[in-house]
Amino acid sequence: MCGRLNIIDDPFSHYVSEQLGIVFSAQPREEAFPSESLECVVAGYDKQLFQLPLAWGIKPTWSNKLIINAQAETVQTKPTFSHAYSTHRAIVPCSGWYEWKTEPNGTKSKYLFQSENDRPLYMAAVGYPDAGQVVTLTTEPTDSYKTFHHRMPLILSAEDAACWLLPSSTNHTGLLSRLVDDTYWKVIAIG
Repeated sequence: MCGRLNIIDDPFSHYVSEQLGIVFSAQPREEAFPSESLECVVAGYDKQLFQLPLAWGIKPTWSNKLIINAQAETVQTKPTFSHAYSTHRAIVPCSGWYEWKTEPNGTKSKYLFQSENDRPLYMAAVGYPDAGQVVTLTTEPTDSYKTFHHRMPLILSAEDAACWLLPSSTNHTGLLSRLVDDTYWKVIAIG
């Protein structure tokens, strides 16, 4: 998955607030980049959801680069992500994300993936609130998405997003392997 997100102006914040039952507000951003602050949603110890700005990406001492994504298939077991998965799951509401595709003539084209009904998309993530950071999750792509990239964001429905955030006596493995249908979003060629 490429490291660029898109956040449109209202009614985006209104939809997030309505769907998740919280007061949510995000400034519109044509492109949000790694290391920048993203308005995330997390659950408190009292199981109440709230908005929390977190910087996109972590830089562990063993890495020479910023890590912005974790694989959904291994987030529970990789030492870098397992504690955050167990204790600090997050979602990143966005309007869409960008991918670049190499065309048959060798040029790169930019594509925007947005929800089909212009509602918010909820990317599954794990948070590091003490450091003020978040890492989004990726998963295997759908068949049509494979033409753009070998990984895609793990997108959750509003109902699944709330479930993802709340503590549970069972793990969230089912959500980690759930793919949204290709009809859930539309693809717009940017150039």
